[in-house]
Order: sequence, then structure tokens, then C-alpha cells
Amino acid sequence: MAPMLLLIGFLIAGLGLTGAQSVGVCYGKNGNNLPTDGEVVDLYKSNGIGSMRIYDPDQTTLNALKGSNIELIIGILNNNLQALTDATAATNWVQNNIRNYPDVKFKYIAVGNEVHPGDAEAQFVLPAMQNIHNAIVAANLQNQIKVSTAIDTTLLGNSYPPSAGSFSAAANSYISPIINFLVSNGAPLLANIYPYFSYTNNPQDISLPYALFTSPGVVVTDGSLQYQNLFDALLDSLYSALEKAGAPNLQIVVSESGWPSEGDTAATVANAGTYYKNLINHVKGGTPKKSGQAIETYLFAMFDENLKTGSEIEKHFGVFSPNKQPKYQISFG
Repeated sequence: MAPMLLLIGFLIAGLGLTGAQSVGVCYGKNGNNLPTDGEVVDLYKSNGIGSMRIYDPDQTTLNALKGSNIELIIGILNNNLQALTDATAATNWVQNNIRNYPDVKFKYIAVGNEVHPGDAEAQFVLPAMQNIHNAIVAANLQNQIKVSTAIDTTLLGNSYPPSAGSFSAAANSYISPIINFLVSNGAPLLANIYPYFSYTNNPQDISLPYALFTSPGVVVTDGSLQYQNLFDALLDSLYSALEKAGAPNLQIVVSESGWPSEGDTAATVANAGTYYKNLINHVKGGTPKKSGQAIETYLFAMFDENLKTGSEIEKHFGVFSPNKQPKYQISFG
């Protein structure tokens, strides 16, 4: 029996199915009409959503997650990075927010979100990552929990065609030491990937079907690789940039991707529903550069958040309404 099981295991691995899993969903709380954390965890479980991203160590959320078996990305806010350049503060952070919750299934710690090279916080990202990582090692949790940071695609100086993807000169000095840290510790790079913004920033060159995964055929031919959707092109541009930065095997986890249902150009319920449904199906199979490798992906976001600042669309990325009703007919498996 054992040899047959072994053979089945090899067959599954050969088919690239080992990484297949349900998508995760980001849980933001910038609303005054949202369900309780306990209700939210129940909503994740009842919909088969096995992974969550939160943006700061909210104790109520962490308590609600105890024993849920939901894998978690826990974030550190950008305005807290400077404090964590102190090793003792980082040790205390890990004690208070990780070690005190042994029944929570932490997977990644996102040290900062979309910090840009020119930001005041940029100088603190890597030292904070190193200190948090050292505290995780001291707790003997380094094989369970990986320390990373979440970037966006504005760090790319060039993204077209995908094989020409490279980090901008300004971003290079910021991201290169971070990449080296991730490689040396076996951690992935977290990246927020938004075809919506790429499309709305350049509608004359990018078609809506290409952004929504609905193009009937190949749109971009890049050497031997063919691209039928913008999500793949953006992700492979990042992979090309990592290759040029000397990290061809560094894995990318898509830590956010979403489409708004109202508030601006192309922000409709129909387009958002199409995007989420197609994204969930698509990430099971990988990009042209990484064919057959499931893409670990987190949808942004769980709920519409009526207190989000910025443009109106920021309030309308939810896959659920605050009353817990689904906005779209999608399955998360």
C-alpha cells in the first residue's frame, strides 16, 4: 500500500497540485457598521476561507481566531516600524502578539505595507524585519512563521513586457537588502497586485477584458510566453525584477488583489464580481513564467469599509457587505 501512496504523491506533485488551496481574504476594520470579530471568523469558516490578512495586531481579532485553524498574515503598521528598530521592543511585540496566542495559526508577519523608497519609514523597514525575525528565532518559531513586508508594483521602473520587469533606480537600493534578507531566511515577498489601478491609469493602452481575465485570446506575446490577462503580466514583471536583483527563486505571495464595485471608472458590481471569480479560478494554475505553481493569493477585502480615507472607491472593495451578505456569487475554494 505504501508504495502506491508514494506513487500517488509523486503524481500529485508532478501535476503541480501540492500548492492548491483556497484563497485568503484581507480583513480590514475601517468601518462603523461591521460585524463582530467572532461573527467575522464564523463567516470565514462557513465560506471555506482558510486564510486571513489583518493589518495590525488587534487583540479582539486574535482572540476570535483562537482555535479556528485559519492561517494568518499579521501586519505591523508603518507608523510602528521605527519603534521596532529597538530589539527589546521587537521581542516584546512578538511576546505580546505572537507567543501569547499559541492557538492562532500565524503564517507571515508583514512588517510594513506599501512603504515606498522616499517615505520616512523606508529606513526602518529592514531593521524592524531583522529584529522581529530574531525574536521569532528566539521563540523557535522560524519554521512556522516567516517575516516579510508587503510592496506594491510602483517599485517597478519597467513592467512591459513582463520579461523586462525591473525595479526603479530609486527602489533598487531600498528593496535589494530586503530581498537578500528574504532569500536568506526562506521567506516570500508579499506583493499587492491591482490590475484595476493599472487599467484605470492607462486605459488607452490596456483593455478592460485584459484586466478582468476575459480576453478571448493572447494579448501580449513576450518571447515564448503569452499573456491573456494583466494580473499574470504584473506578477511576472515582479518575478523578472527579482531575477535581475539576483533572487530568481524568491516566491511571491499576492497579499492583496481586488476590484471596487463603485466610486470611479469601471468600478461596477458586474466588473468586480467578474474579477474576483476569475482571479480565484486563475491563481490555482500559476503565471506563464511559473506555470503549474498555484499562487498564494489574498483578496482585498472582506467588507466594504465606510470609514476608509482617500478616493470613494477605497470604500467599495468588499466581497461581503457589512450585513454579512455576499456581494457576488463566488466560491472561495
